[in-house]
Amino acid sequence: MGKTGKKHEAAKKKVDRTKRYQLDEALKLVKELAYAGFEESVEVAVRLGVDARKSDQQIRGSVVLPHGTGRKVRVLVFAKGDKEVEAREAGADFVGGDDMVEKVQGGWLDFDKAVATPDMMGQVGKLGRVLGPRGLMPNPKVGTVTFEVAHAVKEIKAGKVEFRTDKGGIIHAAVGRRSFEDTQLEENIRTFMETLIKAKPAASKGHYLKSVTLSSTIGPGVKLDTAQFVSR
Repeated sequence: MGKTGKKHEAAKKKVDRTKRYQLDEALKLVKELAYAGFEESVEVAVRLGVDARKSDQQIRGSVVLPHGTGRKVRVLVFAKGDKEVEAREAGADFVGGDDMVEKVQGGWLDFDKAVATPDMMGQVGKLGRVLGPRGLMPNPKVGTVTFEVAHAVKEIKAGKVEFRTDKGGIIHAAVGRRSFEDTQLEENIRTFMETLIKAKPAASKGHYLKSVTLSSTIGPGVKLDTAQFVSR
């Protein structure tokens, strides 16, 4: 831990805390400051001018990043009949109906995303206490409760990212890997930010994008100039 602490402190010193960076400059800096022994993700944290305690200002949605996240995602689909076949053909890793519900109830959680057809939600709803806290519960707001299971599976596999405000009105998302080309990361980030701006609730007044911070998984944060997203 001592070594990691020293590396982190050394990396922080290379960031001008008073500056708000342009995206291309920030990406180069984030990559340079990534010091972990594994391939780090590139992550964005956006502080929004919303009161997340109020239901009409909570933001939840999803976006398919043009270059994906660089992560292999294991998809579970709760479906039966023709939809079960459709899900398998679309590339779902695990598919099933009541049997799969029982398996999850028994403690099995070796998947990253879950999709369910609407007619399965009566059974899947029983898993709320297990899946909810882990962010795995299918939800129609992000397109994971649907009869279009093939489309849902393909989107997730292609790099679909779900997002939602936390209690402090902040949204966190992984937008790629350090190994991505700068242009790929920039396109992913701009697509994510455009989606977030479109999701601004009518009840939110005043400045919407309060701050945008870019970082690698364990690297220091680099503040971005929010004007570059609003003006485009």
